[in-house]
Amino acid sequence: MNSLPINTRIRGLSGLKKTLPCLMIASALAFGATAQAATVAAGQNHVMSAAVPTEVATGQAAPVGSMAQAQTLKLALVLPLRDEAGLDALLAQIQNPQSPNYRHYLSPEEFTSRFGATQQDYDAVVAWAKSNGLTVTQTVPNRHVVDVQGSVATINRAMHVQIGNYRHPTQNRNFFAPDREPTLDLPVPLLDIKGLTNVNPPHNHLLHGDNVQHMNAIARTHGSGPSGEYLPSDMRAAYYGSGALTGAGQTVGIFSYDGYKSADVTLYYTKTGMHSTVSITNVLVNGYSGVCDAGDGSGTSTCDDGEQVLDIVNVIGMAPGLSKVVFYEGDSATDILNRMASDNTAKVISSSWGGGDFGASDDAIYKQFAAQGQTFLNATGDYGAYNASTWDAPSLDPNILDVGGTDLTTSGPNGSWTSETGWSGSSGGYYKASKDNIPAYQKLSGVITSTNKGSTTLRNDPDVSAEANFDNPTVSNGKFETGYGGTSFAAPRWAGLLALANQQAASNGKSPVGFVNTQIYNLGLGAGHTSQFHDITSGSNPPQEGSGSGFKAVAGFDLVTGWGSPQGAALINALTQ
Repeated sequence: MNSLPINTRIRGLSGLKKTLPCLMIASALAFGATAQAATVAAGQNHVMSAAVPTEVATGQAAPVGSMAQAQTLKLALVLPLRDEAGLDALLAQIQNPQSPNYRHYLSPEEFTSRFGATQQDYDAVVAWAKSNGLTVTQTVPNRHVVDVQGSVATINRAMHVQIGNYRHPTQNRNFFAPDREPTLDLPVPLLDIKGLTNVNPPHNHLLHGDNVQHMNAIARTHGSGPSGEYLPSDMRAAYYGSGALTGAGQTVGIFSYDGYKSADVTLYYTKTGMHSTVSITNVLVNGYSGVCDAGDGSGTSTCDDGEQVLDIVNVIGMAPGLSKVVFYEGDSATDILNRMASDNTAKVISSSWGGGDFGASDDAIYKQFAAQGQTFLNATGDYGAYNASTWDAPSLDPNILDVGGTDLTTSGPNGSWTSETGWSGSSGGYYKASKDNIPAYQKLSGVITSTNKGSTTLRNDPDVSAEANFDNPTVSNGKFETGYGGTSFAAPRWAGLLALANQQAASNGKSPVGFVNTQIYNLGLGAGHTSQFHDITSGSNPPQEGSGSGFKAVAGFDLVTGWGSPQGAALINALTQ
């Protein structure tokens, strides 16, 4: 049959131009895509995604030879949701306090029954993979992903492509990618195929400040750590205070593209004088062996785990009585996210990563999170206002809570909040190439103004923020280090706070707060917003890479700090009404 390939251009983060395969769901109009007509062989089904990076499609990346035909690749075949319009209508009811379905969440089994691919379609994808010589490595209960692996030669034949090596036009490295969009002799549609290119490597949102940045940061810092740096206990004191909530009975999930050493977590507590009895469970997704230590936290190999350690200790620092932290690690964002949704164990999930195979197709999983009462928090990044060099998925997805960065001052070690400004590295703004239209909660009167200069047609970031300056320690590969910053710190701090909110909700006989964006924006517009948020009105985030203009923190919502940082007890009370 004739079909329409969809090519969507996306740029990367960390000051590097990158291109992600950005999927289009069944209706390309849902993401504002432009279809380009092409003819494929009769009987072939074109995947509803763009697998060819812009660098390849435009000829910017020079080919440097074919990929070894015997080399094995791992792919994730992603199926579309069923009745997505019905799901969107249900989510609107779940988030509406006036609806009888308000916070009446689905189980993973109920979600799959109503909105997952049919068993017949799922079985057809599995059968197609096997008949084309691919090894099925994992099937999943929500019928959203079929994981396969096979040689490059097998994949080329099955998908009618030629995967080759290319020289990146702006980075000193090669990458692999297909030369055309894949077409499959498959009777059912696929939403996406993850793993056909590594043009955009995964990266975290953690930065080590230089000496000047570090000294400037600690000059205004009054924390409990070395040189007055902030420890997780300082964040709990500043953003929550001395209340009784500890996160008891709650589980927080952490997303990671890499493993960690349990000895490094122990070293953090030893060096800071802190301690924790919270259980940490490691979940290795789809056969991931753990780069650092085979995933069990006990390895001795070299391990760049500063991000992973700070995620763990900052979530626990905000909610020291958690029942459990579940640390999910793998090499595919889609696989990790889908496992989190299928498990439905963690009602709050924190991620400080971007790039890799994150893409627009993951929005289907974020919607499952929302339907199940799970909150997914994402660090927006550390390179200022979004542009072609400073934005990367999953930021700007409308179904996640995006967290920016601030520069905090407290009254002293474990002291109260004193003042806060927007951190210059806090990534935010909007980006046309993301294809994410403005969500309903940002269309509310008073959110986007001439003062904050937000977009009236595109999704704006961040939603909220927390401390992220270069005044934080972490441990990496057996070494305690200071002078770190980044929105990597802000996301787990908010995750810990939402675990406190879920504890309070449970004690009141209520459901978890779930997807909180709609409620947060309504609170921000309400008369009590200055008692629920620290409204940050100074600071800016000029882009530090590439072109474009930055934004300023202003009264109310802005594109540096969102609605601001949490005033813990008051905000928790409002969220759990």
